[in-house]
Amino acid sequence: MGNLTVLGLGAGDLEQLPMGVYKQIMNSEHLFLRTKEHPVIQDLEKEGLTYQSFDAMYEQTNSFEDVYEKITAQLLVESQEKNVVYAVPGHPLVAERTVQLLLEKSKNNEINLKILGGQSFLDPMFTALGLDPIDGFQFHDATSLVKESIEPTQHMIFCQVYDAFIASEVKLTLMEILPDEYPVTIVTAAGSKQEKIIKVPLYELDHVTEINNLTSVYVPAVKEEQLLYRQFSSFRQTISILRGPNGCPWDQKQTHESLKKYLIEEAYELIDAIDDNDIDGIIEELGDVFLQVMLHAQIGEDEGFFNIDDVIEGINEKMIRRHPHVFGDASVHDAEDVVKRWDEIKKMEKGERAEQSILDAVAKGLPNLTKAFQFQKKAAKVGFDWENVEPMWEKVSEEMKELQEEIAQGGSQEDIATEFGDVLFALVNVARYYKLDPEEAVAYTNRKFYRRFTFIEKKVKELELEIETLSLEQLDEFWNEAKHKGL
Repeated sequence: MGNLTVLGLGAGDLEQLPMGVYKQIMNSEHLFLRTKEHPVIQDLEKEGLTYQSFDAMYEQTNSFEDVYEKITAQLLVESQEKNVVYAVPGHPLVAERTVQLLLEKSKNNEINLKILGGQSFLDPMFTALGLDPIDGFQFHDATSLVKESIEPTQHMIFCQVYDAFIASEVKLTLMEILPDEYPVTIVTAAGSKQEKIIKVPLYELDHVTEINNLTSVYVPAVKEEQLLYRQFSSFRQTISILRGPNGCPWDQKQTHESLKKYLIEEAYELIDAIDDNDIDGIIEELGDVFLQVMLHAQIGEDEGFFNIDDVIEGINEKMIRRHPHVFGDASVHDAEDVVKRWDEIKKMEKGERAEQSILDAVAKGLPNLTKAFQFQKKAAKVGFDWENVEPMWEKVSEEMKELQEEIAQGGSQEDIATEFGDVLFALVNVARYYKLDPEEAVAYTNRKFYRRFTFIEKKVKELELEIETLSLEQLDEFWNEAKHKGL
């Protein structure tokens, strides 16, 4: 088993290096450096320091993670026959991925590992910035940045901003959250004689030429409320305030029941925006639908039953559970196979009882054309369906005849409505056979009617006439004109 000692070179100059670490470095027969680009190494080279560095690996490998894996692997090999010292910038346990990988190897008894201290660059960073960390700060590795982990209400320090490319990645990530002009501070070689501090607007972050392997970027905490509007936490707080003691009287009195109609209304407005391919409208209407979700969740939190975290956790778990072909070991062949597996998992989750109708799984609040469509789909899954479309068309003709007979016999309004409903139900079955959504089909026709009728209104207005004074034949001519125009 190998023997490996890890040392920290500190954050600054040789004068700041502890004497014990200095002696270990100078007395080491087999010294390896993650990088030789450090002020301490430059000074020790004048004292005859000999070493091997891994700098070349950065040029030979596509990703930082691969570099760190290769460094770890080589250190394991080198330490099998000799006592090896491995020196890294700063403190070994601060932003040093290779040390974390070595610790994993040590836990698996693959190596005898000893870690000695070294000054972290964080202390001189706090000093350079005049920042008290008690106020709260986030520490990010710029080489593996995840936007979702950024919390702009806290001070942020991005370490390992090695070059302009990484600086650009940090800039582009932050520009999705903050304004282009937001002030950031670039600190290079904090605590050393070569320390440089440059303040620039965010959009210029990758234009600074002094960036190197000792560079970090500081982003001050966001204080302006309007800059946080993109954050989920800000929206959640807004809804909480609206429902709170000093909030809006209308929002305060809402219940799950009173909000039902608004949820349906906003959903249909979203559908209209989608049908119109109105991107701005889709954004706005999605927000309105999201508002309804947040209001219901806030009501649940106010009443002590659930909150938005429960909602998110529930749907997240369900999506992972119902996609074992993505998050597990299951396999599927096509989209139909996915739907089949989804239904099977859903049935197991619901624990459907033998006496429960399969039709009960269809939401009661659906528009009735859609509900008819879903009823037929459920029934078809257990074999209650025709194999081809001919008998479906015969059923449409049969129901049309019954409707006409009911009208001819002077049937009641209710009986006529029932027969008319049968015609629609039969037509929905035909639509299902041809994989048409009847609700979407009617929506398409409604939009077409709207375009053609507004064309008629426009033509009448151009003639300076009143639409009520024109005959149906005249209006029909305009209709046909609109039709020929492709409206």
